Amino acid sequence: MHGAWLPLLIAVAVFTVLTTWQKGRELVTRQRQHDEGPLQAFIDQLHAMKPPLPRVPGTAIFLNRGKATAPLALRANVEHNKILHEHVVILAIETKPVPHIPDAERLTVDSLGHKDDRITHVTARFGYMDQQNVPELLPLIRKAGAEGPLDGDTLSYFLSTIEVRRGSTPGMSRWRKRLFVATSRLTADAAESFQLPRDRTLIMGSRIEL
Repeated sequence: MHGAWLPLLIAVAVFTVLTTWQKGRELVTRQRQHDEGPLQAFIDQLHAMKPPLPRVPGTAIFLNRGKATAPLALRANVEHNKILHEHVVILAIETKPVPHIPDAERLTVDSLGHKDDRITHVTARFGYMDQQNVPELLPLIRKAGAEGPLDGDTLSYFLSTIEVRRGSTPGMSRWRKRLFVATSRLTADAAESFQLPRDRTLIMGSRIEL
């Protein structure tokens, strides 16, 4: 246990894990963006459907990574179930490099170019010390003028999850793919992180091969 070899070995191991995680996330993000597709083009596609998709009662909140792409859960609901909820909110969470964000600056609401389709995009900003409690955002979203009511009795939350599998995609060696797949299973529970009610939260998954 004497000498510098032990801290050097720890440093090499940590460096290997971090660089593998970074490269793996780049590959997964690239594939996920391809699978999700542009959000605005997806909304325009919904409007162009003849006949239009049936709308089922209730409000669906789809949590998404940003505004550029469509939520995988929303795309799956449209492509496989052939339905839309009566009211749809696409919610993106942003964490800013400040301790707190005041409520007056918390939300940005966008109708995505169609003010009568009952589909709204909301960006919610939090400081790194703020509690990211999504249900507590509902009064602010109502006040900001989202299209449609946000009634807790008819409201459902949808999360998109990714299952990463080792495949033949170029860009990483086989042993690094194994390491990344193992570490990717240690991510936090999104429903718990955003304090979503379990009985109203649906998780819809997709698979990506590296």
